Amino acid sequence: MESKKYNSKDVIIFILYALFGIFMFFVPIEIAGAKTIPIDHITSFVKKIPNYNLTFGVFMVVAGIIYAIKSKSWQKSKLHSVFFVLKLVSLIFVFMYITNKGPARIFDDDMLPLIWNSIMVSVTTIVPIGSVFLAFLTGFGLMEFIGVFMEPVMRPFFKTPGRSAVDAVASFVGSYSLALLITNRVYMEDTYTKKEAAIIATGFSTVSATFMIIVANTLDLMDHWLSYFWITLFVTFLVTAITARIFPLRKKPEEYYSGKKYIPEDKRKVTFRDATKAGMTAYKNSGTLPSVVKENFIDGFKMALNIAPSLLGVGMIGLLLAEYTPIFDIIGYIFYPFTFLTRVEEPLMVAQALGMSIAEMLLPAPIVAGAGLGLIAKMLVAIVSVSEILFFSASIPVMMGTEIPLKFSDYIIIWIERVILSIVISMPILYLFFS
Repeated sequence: MESKKYNSKDVIIFILYALFGIFMFFVPIEIAGAKTIPIDHITSFVKKIPNYNLTFGVFMVVAGIIYAIKSKSWQKSKLHSVFFVLKLVSLIFVFMYITNKGPARIFDDDMLPLIWNSIMVSVTTIVPIGSVFLAFLTGFGLMEFIGVFMEPVMRPFFKTPGRSAVDAVASFVGSYSLALLITNRVYMEDTYTKKEAAIIATGFSTVSATFMIIVANTLDLMDHWLSYFWITLFVTFLVTAITARIFPLRKKPEEYYSGKKYIPEDKRKVTFRDATKAGMTAYKNSGTLPSVVKENFIDGFKMALNIAPSLLGVGMIGLLLAEYTPIFDIIGYIFYPFTFLTRVEEPLMVAQALGMSIAEMLLPAPIVAGAGLGLIAKMLVAIVSVSEILFFSASIPVMMGTEIPLKFSDYIIIWIERVILSIVISMPILYLFFS
C-alpha cells in the first residue's frame, strides 16, 4: 500500500475509532439490571422483538441453504459435499420446530429449543451485528498499530513472521474465515512459507469475540467476561507456540508456495513511530466509515448465512449422537486422563463434552451448562471450546478450501493436541484465580 500523509485530525479520528471499538467489546456496562459488554446488550435488545427467534431463525436457515445452492458450495471438496447434505438435513429440524411434530425428546429444553434459540439464533444475530462494530477494531489501523509491537514476539514464540500478528489478533476479534482467506492470499504471494501458513491457520484462526460471547452466555459466565477473554487469548496463543514445535506442524516444509526456500527476516528495533506509521497508513488507505461498516456487515451476514443451517444440522446431530450413541463418550476417553489428573469437577463428563468440540465448538457449552457444574469447570469448557480452533461445522471446511498444505489427519492430530494442552495449561490458571 502507498503511504499517505496524515494530520492531527486523522490521528484523533484513529484514536476515537479504536477507543469506540474497545468500548463495544471490552467494557461491561449495566443496563436494566444486566451487566455485560455493549455488543451483548444490543443483541439482547434485538432478540426481544416479538416472534424474533422463530421468524429470524427460519429465514436464516432457509436463506443459508439457498445461498449454499447458489454458491455451489458442495463442489469445492468431498467434505463440503458432506456438509451441504447436513445443511439440507437442518430443514427437517426447521419443520419440527415450526409444526411442533416429532419425538418428544427433541422438544426438551436441552435439545432443539437449546440449539435453535441459544446457539443458532444467537450466533446468527450477533455475528452480523458484531461485524459492524468489529470494523472499528480491524478496519482503521488499530490491528496494524498493535502488529508492529508484536513483531519481536511472533518469530521466537510462534515461528511466524511479525506481520502474522495482525492475522492472529484480527481473527481473534474478527472473522476467522476472513483471516484464513487473508492467510491463504499472503501464502500464495510467497510471503508465508508452507510451515508458517499451516501454523497461522491452525493456531490463530479461532472463533471471534462474538462467538465467545455466545459461549459465555450459555455457561452464565458474562460476569467474568474480561477474565474469560484474556485467559482464553493467553491459553490459545501459548498452545499455538507449543504445537508449532511438535508433529505435524514441525515437519511442514520451510519453503514458499512457489517452491522457493525460506529467507530469514532482518531483525530491527521496533519503535512507537513505526507503529504509528503502520496504523496511520492503514487508516489512510481504509475506505470511508460507511463503506467499511457496510463491507464488514455484508461479510458478517454472509458468514451467518453460511453457518446457520450448519449450526442447526450439525448441532442437532451432535446432540442426538451424544444422547443415543457412545461416539463422544469414546472420544472423551482421550481427554479423561487429563481432566482427571487436573482434578476437574466431573472429569469424565467434561472430557466427553470436550470431545464434542470436533463437530462444533459450541456443542460442549450447552452440555455442561445443564449439568450444574461449578465456575472452574464451566470456565475450562468455555476456554477449550475456543482454543481448540478446529471443528467440522466451519473452520476445517474453510481451511480445506485454501491452498494451505494440511492433510485431513493433520486436523485430527492438531485438534487432539490443542484440547489436551488447553486442559493442562488452563487448570492451574483457573485454580489460581477462581479457587
